[in-house]
Amino acid sequence: MKIELAENYGFCFGVKRAIKIAEENINAATYGPLIHNSKEIARLDRDFEVGLVEDFKTFKAGEKAIVRTHGIVKQELKELKESGVNVVDATCPFVTKPQEIAQEMSEAGYDVVIFGDEAHPEIKGVKSYATHGAKVVTNVFDLVDLKLNEKIALIAQTTRKVEDYMEIANYLIPRHKEVRVFNTICNATFENQEAVRKLSKRADIMIIIGGKNSSNTKQLSSISHDFCANSHHIEDENDIDYSWFNSKKLCGISAGASTPDWIIQNVVNSIEECVNSLKITN
Repeated sequence: MKIELAENYGFCFGVKRAIKIAEENINAATYGPLIHNSKEIARLDRDFEVGLVEDFKTFKAGEKAIVRTHGIVKQELKELKESGVNVVDATCPFVTKPQEIAQEMSEAGYDVVIFGDEAHPEIKGVKSYATHGAKVVTNVFDLVDLKLNEKIALIAQTTRKVEDYMEIANYLIPRHKEVRVFNTICNATFENQEAVRKLSKRADIMIIIGGKNSSNTKQLSSISHDFCANSHHIEDENDIDYSWFNSKKLCGISAGASTPDWIIQNVVNSIEECVNSLKITN
């Protein structure tokens, strides 16, 4: 069986930047998980003593708080700074942009519509920047009963599927006088999704590596399933069922933007060892 990695996969610019910031701030703590990968969070805690705090109010004046890649709610950021906490902002620049758009468009009189998961920290943050509020939708059906003005500003969660975002835009455009559609899906998401799409069309098994709570990994898994029924979303090599590979010729591998290289390599090594030790039949 051949193993092939997607053309683009793994750590994106924003995650690499955040990890570097965390490693440079020993004995600090992140407010919420820095990224959606529990294994990497554990490594930062073990090797750099970067802890995890879930309640921002527990930070005391003078302590160092690292803002996670997904950003935080605007009011919480304000309170942290006002309380004398040393705030180190690791928010991904691709997340900061929709925050700015939400505030600007809301103050300009547009109804802000955000396509994404309302429970996701990125969307909680972006929504908080819309001065006059924002509506969050996950599909076209959520729009049917919404009362919206004639001027709409549409923003997407940075890790969403492009095709799904276009469905939202195409629904709104003929129904309102002005719809401003902002392309806030990040470049790494485009590239990783397209790479998975291409590889999954050829592979007879796909392994997608990433945190189970990682939005961008879930999207990669969804795309992979569209073209390869034997697609499996795993967090690391311990989730592998080696019977998956029986009679398979090409195993495609991709990974979410929060998945470090060391986890990806562990998965590749485990599959290779499995093949070499003849645990599977071709």
